[in-house]
Amino acid sequence: MIVRHRQLPRTLLAALLACAPVGIALGDGAATVHPALWPQAHWPLPPDPALEQRVQALMAEMSVQDKVGQLIQADIGSITPADMRTYHLGSILAGGNSKPGGGRFATVAQWKALADAFYRAAMDAAGGHAAIPPLFGIDAVHGDNGTLGATLFPQNSALGNAHDPGLVREIGAATAAEVRATGFNWSFAPTLAVPQDVRWGRAYEGYSQDPRVVASYAGAVVEGLQGKPGTRDFLDDAHVAASAKHFLADGGTKDGRDQGDAEIDERTLVAVHAAGYPPAIDAGVQTVMASFSSWNGVKMLGSKGLLTDALKRRMDFQGFIVGDWNAHGQVPGCSNEDCPAAYNNGADMLMAPDSWRGLYAHTLAEVKSGVIPMARVDDAVARILRVKFRMGLFSAGAPSTQPLARDSGRIVGSAAHRALARRAVRESLVLLKNDRNLLPLDPRQRILVAGEGADDISQQSGGWTLTWQGTGLTNADFPGAQSIGAGIAGQVKAAGGEAEIAPDGRYRHKPDVAVVVFGESPYAEFQGDIPNLLFHPGDDHDLDLIRHLRAQGIPVVAVFLCGRPLWVNREINAANAFVAAWLPGSEGGGVADVLLRKRDGQVDFDFHGKLAFAWPATAAAGQGKPQFPLGYGLTYADHVVLPKLPEQSGISGHVVRVDDYLEKGKAVSGYTLSLAGADGRRVAAVATPAATADGDLRMTALDYKAQEDARRLAWSGGPAALTLASATPLDLSRQANGDVMLVATLRMEAQGAQPAWIGMGCGHDCRGRVALDRPPGQARWQRVGIPLKCLRAAGADMHHITEPFVLEAGKGTRLAVSGVALGTTADRVLECPH
Repeated sequence: MIVRHRQLPRTLLAALLACAPVGIALGDGAATVHPALWPQAHWPLPPDPALEQRVQALMAEMSVQDKVGQLIQADIGSITPADMRTYHLGSILAGGNSKPGGGRFATVAQWKALADAFYRAAMDAAGGHAAIPPLFGIDAVHGDNGTLGATLFPQNSALGNAHDPGLVREIGAATAAEVRATGFNWSFAPTLAVPQDVRWGRAYEGYSQDPRVVASYAGAVVEGLQGKPGTRDFLDDAHVAASAKHFLADGGTKDGRDQGDAEIDERTLVAVHAAGYPPAIDAGVQTVMASFSSWNGVKMLGSKGLLTDALKRRMDFQGFIVGDWNAHGQVPGCSNEDCPAAYNNGADMLMAPDSWRGLYAHTLAEVKSGVIPMARVDDAVARILRVKFRMGLFSAGAPSTQPLARDSGRIVGSAAHRALARRAVRESLVLLKNDRNLLPLDPRQRILVAGEGADDISQQSGGWTLTWQGTGLTNADFPGAQSIGAGIAGQVKAAGGEAEIAPDGRYRHKPDVAVVVFGESPYAEFQGDIPNLLFHPGDDHDLDLIRHLRAQGIPVVAVFLCGRPLWVNREINAANAFVAAWLPGSEGGGVADVLLRKRDGQVDFDFHGKLAFAWPATAAAGQGKPQFPLGYGLTYADHVVLPKLPEQSGISGHVVRVDDYLEKGKAVSGYTLSLAGADGRRVAAVATPAATADGDLRMTALDYKAQEDARRLAWSGGPAALTLASATPLDLSRQANGDVMLVATLRMEAQGAQPAWIGMGCGHDCRGRVALDRPPGQARWQRVGIPLKCLRAAGADMHHITEPFVLEAGKGTRLAVSGVALGTTADRVLECPH
């Protein structure tokens, strides 16, 4: 069934916002909720005495140590099967950058082998431990996106435009099958956020800014992942446990800040941000993930009112609550290794990826001392065990021996799943402009496919794709997938036309029409937070390409890849037709299906997508009437001539990026480059050559990939330093709480007697730095990474970074540098200081 939503409701939503008193009652550090305001969901599973008997019998055999182990989840990057055999934790997860053996990617076979190893360890009852199979979780948010060769479905912000709950139910089922085939049994999905400010870096994980769309999808996708309660398929060996996330209002934080604070009243909290949870509970969702974020200053894991009173009692959630990645460490009075408050407030399992060992020790001591009551422990353990029993994990055997895992070659990346993903692409495309009905295109023409996204499967897939950020990938990393350009070229060739893929737009033969594919680069979580809705601020190369082609008399179809709507009025004006393609995933041929007509002129697939996010008229978030409202979307039957859109962005002044500092040897806008001598005097390094006042450090230009796109630094004395200073202090505390690194593209040519150092400055007598040594062998260009948490441990105040890059050395050192930015991958990662 296709459900269309064109306007905000004036019934249910308005009633919820008006019917009950505003409540922000704060006491003893936790938000107090008003139960009457919250909807009553209905747990669909009837009482099961046989299940309860099994749970209680097992708990009677468990030691306190066994029970505490069930309350903790560790990441595969920080725990081994041998550790599991000792601690018997309740769950293992594979974080976005965690792969078997520390590799960058993982095959189906590697995942299954790792799952088997942890399963065997957990089932080893030696030493008196209870044999309890683990839950093995992963962020399968748009398919089994951590596995080579898996089907990658469109990201959620794309799927929302389809307004088709049945489609997401099918996608949930296909994703569950691929996940089980790789040895996992728990997916951290669906995201039920209702993003209200798309500057948020996780906006693309939400289906819509409209709570009705999210509510219509929530139950459907949970049923797809888990099966339908009351049927034989429910939680069988072809399905996984789902996790509704992130409870609550992560999409409503101030300024769209990830892990931020939702400063809203309780009526809005319920009517908008809780909209997806009752349908998910009605569908029997087995787990709910508590958010990093806060509600009116109170962290979710610090709120008994929300976790216990609202979710478990009022909404009858009978599964278990899991925390997000070390989110418990952000609760006042807690650390990553110690947080009894989170358990006492209602969390049943804490995700402690790299802090699990300390958390286990502290939690065990607090249970024994009564700080965490045994009744709370037993309730949490029982909730976790019920899920494991419902899933049949105690009798299923090792992951690789289960039916779908034995048949993984037929399931992962199957033709049926790819066909479903391709259909999802077709349904989610939104046509914003089609002057003089340029579309659909005749495939018998000569067609140029240009733009940076023309032949880039990584860009069209976005974050949470093979790696956490989805960056640093090539098409070779996507076996079985198809780029948008390849999809167009294949259909054009089959129809007798001629297609040329040239990302830079330099064609061999002048085309009849050009399709320019461009958009956002991949990102995830807080690395995607932006200060405004400008697309590529300060960089107009995509716009220039469209204008260049138009100036040659070539009609242009712009295909925009994005996780969220951005201000692209100039690009829309410049193109003859404009398609919001969102992040379509691995099946780029779905775009070609809609853009091209058949040889006989008929149309197989029209545009169906209608905006699930309003498209902005300016780059200033939340300003005025949208350019295109919710529900907007043209079809081929529409004959609309779009008037020229205003080209004033609404943003004045410089836009300072917090993740990019040096590009092609030059400071990015908002940062200044200088050389500092041993005497402390600084010299601006705007042009080359430049040198410190004492002559100890000299900077010249050199070629790396283009003319003068790098800088060579030569020390004849010292110590002296190259520094990049920010116009305003940066808060990088969130970035330092994960795997983010300061990544410098450089080449060490010679090393002096004293070590060279890379670091960050944070004011007078405040800095953190890590030694940079010359790698063995020939000097070569490489991306060198320094984890921000290492710089924090070395003394950098990540809340107040004034110099995001400092490169210091002494006499005899010579090196070249081209770029500096934050990232999650590098050719070489420097050791943290001990």
